[in-house]
Amino acid sequence: MATSQAPPLAAGTQAPSFTLNVTPDQRLTLEDCSGNSVVLIFYPADWSPVCSDELAVFNELLPELKQLGANVLAISVDGAWCHAAFARDRKLHMPLLADFEPKGKVSRAFRAYREEEGVSDRVLYVLDGEGKVFWSYRSPVGVNPGADGVLDALERLNAQSGGRASPAPGQEARVPS
Repeated sequence: MATSQAPPLAAGTQAPSFTLNVTPDQRLTLEDCSGNSVVLIFYPADWSPVCSDELAVFNELLPELKQLGANVLAISVDGAWCHAAFARDRKLHMPLLADFEPKGKVSRAFRAYREEEGVSDRVLYVLDGEGKVFWSYRSPVGVNPGADGVLDALERLNAQSGGRASPAPGQEARVPS
């Protein structure tokens, strides 16, 4: 049974910088997304039922999330090869980042790691275009948090920043490749 976790990083906190593998030979940094808002989806494991459902929800909403100016990045402690097979099988179109070695380093930095189980916790973040935490949420173990909180946070962020978190009118968010 999991013990009580520290709360996610607070609003206004500068998000920790990271570089993680998307594929075995391709890396992505948080700075690759600078200038756009970022949705970070920390999740426990590829192939698990709740994680599969959670990522399917975000995958379906990718066009809307991009229209709101957001890059979407999903992070777990699974390796890049596992992510590649999972993404292909589930037809996922967002980068799945491997927080594999050192295991859970980025998840720990974002207070999204369950030490007892050795997996990322189910934590969502919305970062502004400057890489600061705008909103965060830790879901109870085994519960799909859905995307309503993320969508609401992105709409509030865009309203607050006068659209600064969004790309220029008529353009989508730049998605790191």
